[in-house]
Amino acid sequence: MRVIGLETIQLPAYANIIWLRVHTDEGLIGLGETFRGPDAVAGYLHTDIAPQLIGLDPGRIDHISKLLTEPYIGFRSSGAEMRAASAVDIALWDLQGKRFGVPVHEVLGGLSRDKVRTYNTCAGYTYNKQANRRLVQGTETEVEGPYEDQIAFMKDAGGLAKSLLSEGITAMKIWPFDRFAVMNGGAYISQAQIEEALDPFRRIRDAVGDAMEIMVELHSMWDLPSALAIARALRPFKPFWAEDPIKMQDSGALASYAERAGIPVCASETIATRAHFLELMRARAVDYVMLDVSWCGGLSEAKKIATLAEAHQRPVAPHDCTGPVVFAASLHLSLNAPNAIFQESVRAYYSGWYRSLVTALPRVENGYCLPMQGPGLGLDLTPEVLEAPDAVRRLSGRAVG
Repeated sequence: MRVIGLETIQLPAYANIIWLRVHTDEGLIGLGETFRGPDAVAGYLHTDIAPQLIGLDPGRIDHISKLLTEPYIGFRSSGAEMRAASAVDIALWDLQGKRFGVPVHEVLGGLSRDKVRTYNTCAGYTYNKQANRRLVQGTETEVEGPYEDQIAFMKDAGGLAKSLLSEGITAMKIWPFDRFAVMNGGAYISQAQIEEALDPFRRIRDAVGDAMEIMVELHSMWDLPSALAIARALRPFKPFWAEDPIKMQDSGALASYAERAGIPVCASETIATRAHFLELMRARAVDYVMLDVSWCGGLSEAKKIATLAEAHQRPVAPHDCTGPVVFAASLHLSLNAPNAIFQESVRAYYSGWYRSLVTALPRVENGYCLPMQGPGLGLDLTPEVLEAPDAVRRLSGRAVG
């Protein structure tokens, strides 16, 4: 089998997502995806990666992974080069599964568990879109469905916790401190602002006690003293972890936070390659290892990071607040990796707009994600995406058919 073409697809309505289809001379097509900066990713895929990839055997995944994740520039970043490489790698694993007629988790090494616990990232339907900027500032936005969970955690966090528990979901992630980081440039937070941001945590504990695990997302928006002030205030609410409390650019600073915060540290969706994760683990700066399959180098690099974390006695929890293909790819990894503890999900996504984009989705039942069925990732883009009149499609090489 040989690669004959790379095709990218973008839709204006989902401006943060780019899909990649890797075409082969045997008629199989591998599907990949990445998120944010799609125009830059598309340019890099067609100008730099396509000339290297076309003509290669797509089954040589480790060889291609090394080729694409160690470019002359962009090495070890999570920028356009790495996101493009990640999309290619996801597509190659999809092809490998299709080639042998088995799910990706089987070619990764098989299931370590029959299901994996999920936590709900409390985003709404418009999160990661332009409209969400109003939510960060704490003002109203139009409600699109029953799972406007970002509005809910700011206004009725106790009711939201009860709603999630009614569906068997026993862990949730919220980010009520972000708007103060925007106000203050991440360099200062007042006691009054801390008290206001703690309100959702109080409401959750008052409503459901310890039945709900609460993760706090800090989005790398704070300096070290501010992040520590937040951590001290959070301790009585027993958060499961504080995620990305500071910028992931100084492992020593993060290690200082981990030593002094008094709550577990999760990091980081924003970094790429096993070398960067190794640095964090050697510094004892992280308790829970979070990686994003579409940003860290793809499934190949993600599996290596998970193995590295296992050797350091650290659990992994793949990030997903992106698109449906990455959700499926992440689940394959979560079910395969022996040390996976959670698979992130967003119920507003998998019950909503994801359904218009792909032919199948992971099943989420009673707080767990179940294995995908079918060969490869177990899903493809819908005809509505492929035939959309406003789709931006670009092809290097040849397409199947």
